[in-house]
Amino acid sequence: MLFRFTGHETFPCRYTWIPKAFTALEADPKTFADDEYAMVSLGVGKNMVRAIRFWVQVMGIAEPASGGGHIITNFGRAIFSRDGSDPFLEDIRTLWLIHWQLSTYAKEPLFAWDYMLNRWQYPEISRSMALQVFQQESQRLGRALSTVTLGQHFDTFLHTYVPTLGQKSAIHEDNLDCPLVELELIQKIGERKADNSGKRESLYAFRREEKPDITPELFIHCVNDFWKKHRAKEMTLSFRDVSVAYGSPGQVFKLPELDIRQRLETIDVDSNGAFIYKESNYLQQLTRGEPILHSPLSAIYKCGANNV
Repeated sequence: MLFRFTGHETFPCRYTWIPKAFTALEADPKTFADDEYAMVSLGVGKNMVRAIRFWVQVMGIAEPASGGGHIITNFGRAIFSRDGSDPFLEDIRTLWLIHWQLSTYAKEPLFAWDYMLNRWQYPEISRSMALQVFQQESQRLGRALSTVTLGQHFDTFLHTYVPTLGQKSAIHEDNLDCPLVELELIQKIGERKADNSGKRESLYAFRREEKPDITPELFIHCVNDFWKKHRAKEMTLSFRDVSVAYGSPGQVFKLPELDIRQRLETIDVDSNGAFIYKESNYLQQLTRGEPILHSPLSAIYKCGANNV
């Protein structure tokens, strides 16, 4: 894979950036073709323009067009258009969807997201541990990257989910935090000595709990998306495929196995027969039923608002 370590300009995505970028691209698909024009259109500096363009792409909201400019994706339009499901990022289900989009971006996967969500084996997360692993992996991939670049990449990942001020603040134009901090996917759990100098560093951990905000409809959408991306030729998925496989809902959302099992036990009803789960002493298997699932994103929001 050709992983990306840069492009975000060290800025986690901010609350207003995506709705603002969507509106600009809807009015002019070539908004990002010229940095100076985009700076005026979006009211931000050049580095932020580049960061916004990066986040719009890796979140699957718009993609580069062959003739220049960007094309808004079906996902972007379904969520952020005037009659979309959540144009102002007010529903936490949208934040989980964006986290899914970002974490499963396949064209040039973001290294920190790919590694931390799928391959990080430790119960705790610290900056020094992550940088050591990132250096080893970047060398294995043949990428000569400095510790500064790797550190900035990890920091951007971390502060996509952890508030910069240590606690969630109100949503407003000047909020520096990423909206995904509302998911509380990564939590601070303590501190430790970072090295022999006596300096201390924060310790974090993934929140591996049941997550009711990930509704049955949202879970089904992501299972279906995972199936298409990673098991397109397979007729069935095992329980392990859904729970711990690379890029699976269980890995990306950090769901405990009991929660996943309970979701699968009701998936035939929740999906109106599109998926069927069978479990015995020898078999834990998900199959496609009839009709094949072609549910629009709007189905996720059919139960009304689930506000942040």
